[in-house]
Amino acid sequence: MGSKYTKRYTEEFKRDAIALVDSSGKTVTAVARELGISSESLRGWYRRAKVDRGEGKSGELTSAEREELKRLRKEVREQQQTIEILKKRPPVVPGRPPTTRSPMRSPWCTSLPGTPTVSRASTPNCAAWADG
Repeated sequence: MGSKYTKRYTEEFKRDAIALVDSSGKTVTAVARELGISSESLRGWYRRAKVDRGEGKSGELTSAEREELKRLRKEVREQQQTIEILKKRPPVVPGRPPTTRSPMRSPWCTSLPGTPTVSRASTPNCAAWADG
């Protein structure tokens, strides 16, 4: 069983290891053994480098394309969240300023600008809103 800690390698180390595989004529496994790293790690780096150079299989995404896809998916997720928030918002009526709900406002209070006036006696919770 492998280590529970993942070892991180710099991009420079990865580039050098890939260049060593290309220039030495040795197998990925042999180069990995010489460098003391996992052959699967080096194989993954090597495959990704080949795709980035345009030597990969048809349909494989380059690193730049994968980054763009990741960014676009994040953007879509954020836009979907914005849409959900806007769906929950009360509709805006053209020509009337948007109203805000206040804990003091009674749901039956209609003494807001642009609505019929109701006497204060019949809606005592609307006193603060009737002055508008």
